[in-house]
Amino acid sequence: MSAIESVESFRERARVWLADNMPLRTTPYTGTFGGGGTDEEELAEVQKNRDLQRKLFDGGFAGICFPVEYGGLGLTPAHADAFNEEITPYEFPEKIQVPTFAPCASVLLEFGTEEQKREHIPAILKGEEIWMQFLSEPSGGSDVAGAQTTAVRDGDEWVLSGSKIWTTGAWWSDWGLCLARTNWDVPKHRGLTVFILQIHQPGIEVNRIEMLNGSKEFCQEYIDEVRIPDSDRIGAVDDGWTVGTRWMFYEKSYAISPLTTRPAAKSGSAVSGKNSLVERAKTLEKLDNAHVRDLIGESIALESAYRSLSRRVSEGIRGGAMSEHAAALTRVLAADAQIRTTSIEFEISGSSAVAWTEDDVSSETIGNGFLMRQATAIGGGTTEMSRNVISERILGMPRELTHDKNLPFRDVPRGPSSK
Repeated sequence: MSAIESVESFRERARVWLADNMPLRTTPYTGTFGGGGTDEEELAEVQKNRDLQRKLFDGGFAGICFPVEYGGLGLTPAHADAFNEEITPYEFPEKIQVPTFAPCASVLLEFGTEEQKREHIPAILKGEEIWMQFLSEPSGGSDVAGAQTTAVRDGDEWVLSGSKIWTTGAWWSDWGLCLARTNWDVPKHRGLTVFILQIHQPGIEVNRIEMLNGSKEFCQEYIDEVRIPDSDRIGAVDDGWTVGTRWMFYEKSYAISPLTTRPAAKSGSAVSGKNSLVERAKTLEKLDNAHVRDLIGESIALESAYRSLSRRVSEGIRGGAMSEHAAALTRVLAADAQIRTTSIEFEISGSSAVAWTEDDVSSETIGNGFLMRQATAIGGGTTEMSRNVISERILGMPRELTHDKNLPFRDVPRGPSSK
């Protein structure tokens, strides 16, 4: 077996390749909730991300930590970290990293059959498949285990009916991981199963939800007797919670996942680095203002704390010194830091982030970011849920009282069905 390339050799090779092949970033990333663009512009951006992912694959820099047998490089998290540091100034397929690579590809790698992995992982690495997660439901919110979308077995197939909601980008994506109820006669955590679901097919209606800032990335899906082959089931029947708990771990820890490509300057969060705020203050001629400098310093401190915590938790989980529940720590700090830093950007920008000209992209990004700042504490599982994990699973505090632990799910009081 050939020796693994050293991290420094890999870094140098990546540095040269990126300079020759990847375009430098010239505009700020507006994020999923940027709003304002047309559908045509959004679809063009998605295609651009697919093309950038394919360029990484063809260049030998896609799937750095994915197994070689599925099209990856089979290298270490240290190699991935080095590449992420080098890619920071360049454009990259940011829009499709989450949830395609984490948590979806992570779940496929851990629980998928050999056939499922060979079919889907190479396609993901080439940018041919974009994945979403079908978790939340209109009646459930963050109570993922309370899923009412139902899968009924019919020979070698399953018939899926129900509704999912808050699926970001479902209208332009290809596949999804779907959590469904396969047994109503056992407690809610014991009657779930995970399926692979092709999004655009007869029986699935995708409706878009307009947000406060005009973004229509969130979707609700109505699923009407869609047939799924049993070969597209992930994990054992009625054991979906085993898959689901790992799924939600990967969701919380995407910011430290070695499977995602992301600029080191962001550390996986939307916390802004010091340079962008300094440049913003300079542009607005506010850098001499003592209060503005204090705000910039606060943002730098938040970024430093997040980076340090991310590194410690990532190393702790990989080395076995911390349980996987420690990912909730980075989840909470990332959200809190992003909300606060977004507010700082808005405060420094003042009226320019309230009303801006068409060519002032920076002000538009900051204004929209401020409107949507709280979304980061909700999407991907609320920070309240992560705080519960921290208190119960890390600090050992008493579990939150629940009255439906041993009840068959059909006997659990709940809101109106979405079916």
